[in-house]
Amino acid sequence: MQSPPLKIIFMGTPAFSVPVLQALVDAGHDVVASYSQPPRPAGRGKALMPSPVQQRAEALGIAVRTPLSLRDPAAQADFAAFEADVAVVAAYGLILPRAVLDAPRLGCLNVHASLLPRWRGAAPIQRAILAGDAETGVCIMQMEAGLDTGPVLLEGRTVVGSKTAGELTDELSAMGARLMAQVLTDPAAYPPRAQPETGMTYAPKIDKAEARIDWNRPADEIERQIRAFNPVPGAFFEVLGERVRIHEAQTGGGCGAPGTVINDALEIACSEGSIIPVKVQRAGRAVMTSSELLRGFAIPAGTAL
Repeated sequence: MQSPPLKIIFMGTPAFSVPVLQALVDAGHDVVASYSQPPRPAGRGKALMPSPVQQRAEALGIAVRTPLSLRDPAAQADFAAFEADVAVVAAYGLILPRAVLDAPRLGCLNVHASLLPRWRGAAPIQRAILAGDAETGVCIMQMEAGLDTGPVLLEGRTVVGSKTAGELTDELSAMGARLMAQVLTDPAAYPPRAQPETGMTYAPKIDKAEARIDWNRPADEIERQIRAFNPVPGAFFEVLGERVRIHEAQTGGGCGAPGTVINDALEIACSEGSIIPVKVQRAGRAVMTSSELLRGFAIPAGTAL
């Protein structure tokens, strides 16, 4: 049985969250407010740029709130004043205090991009790729005070395969939007079930230092690193004093001292096997093929990276 339209507060920040917001509107729910992290400096001029969620919410005519924190009693009172049936959260990025979690009639439901309890935390998509997981997915979960510890109402699964973080983000965003809309058609039909007590892993935020390629690792690990950091921050190596990002690569069977270019096609030796860059990018330049790079930036065989 389909429930009547709900009064919803939406909470999200990056592009991943936008399809979820749009799905709520398309389903006919009353999105009374959208919460997002405050505008951040962006571009060469460092002008303040509203988040993707704020931009979409404003285009939809939805009231926007961008508090620095929700720990302030005034911010909590403002949140409660909306008298929402439920808050829908998707990559919001701020901690929700107990007063916020308890304010909506049905609590707060989160779109989390992993198969909980695996990869609780900030970067589940990248961590799943880095770890070589065969599959991942989305969980619609009831939020509680712990970090992604709440019970799960519904989940969806997908094969990781050779997908990049960007491709997987788009897929899981669309999946999360669909699953959240499904749950909200009749919340009572999706009773929460506790997460398994075993199998928990943590997905910390990506540190830019992790994007530097260590050629002393096996080629298959480096290939996953390249996919996990595509499009951002971009896995990279340095040569001739310049940073070069690898956006796409294949593994090869070449051998040599780790970090050494072993032929004129930019094949690079690893501790096991080799990496053959397919798409690369010099600082300040567009993405190009390795052959295009080598026509204007010689990296001969024998070069140590």
